Amino acid sequence: MILPIYIYGQQVLRKVASDIPADFPQLQQLISDMFETLTDSEGIGLAAPQVGKDIRVVVIDLDVLAEDMPEYKGFRKAFINPHIIEYDERETDTMEEGCLSLPGIHEKVTRPTRIRVRYEDAERQEHDEWVEGYLARVMQHEFDHLDGKVFVDRISPFRKTMIKSKIKALLQGRYQCSYKTKAAIKR
Repeated sequence: MILPIYIYGQQVLRKVASDIPADFPQLQQLISDMFETLTDSEGIGLAAPQVGKDIRVVVIDLDVLAEDMPEYKGFRKAFINPHIIEYDERETDTMEEGCLSLPGIHEKVTRPTRIRVRYEDAERQEHDEWVEGYLARVMQHEFDHLDGKVFVDRISPFRKTMIKSKIKALLQGRYQCSYKTKAAIKR
């Protein structure tokens, strides 16, 4: 089932999400719905708060980038209770980011190129690993959602001033996108 994506201004996007217990009901259905929603919206990552759930679940599908990044062929994965344990700050990279919850806004964000993450996979097997490159960037972006942050929190004050009118438009429900959404106010 395709779920509505919550737009900037929705309170759930600013909450710190909770870890979920082993017996969390209908987790596999939620993961399936999140992947379907992600595909419908043509995104590469989606966190549970973006569909109105304040729990620590993220889905990432980098297979759509396989033509340009063959190392991600077949990469479609769910992350349960993910946490970034360590940032390797020795090397950073600046790239433009966008977000399904902030349609029409794209800004350059600097992030470490390597992180250590701890999470459970869809079968609830635990993992503790170092991740680098583009996947590390996507994980940082999506895992930020689980900590009540969005990518515009990581841009300079000058850039925040420059996009102030775009942010205001989102808060007022004035935006267009091709996927199902839930605005912060009634449209």
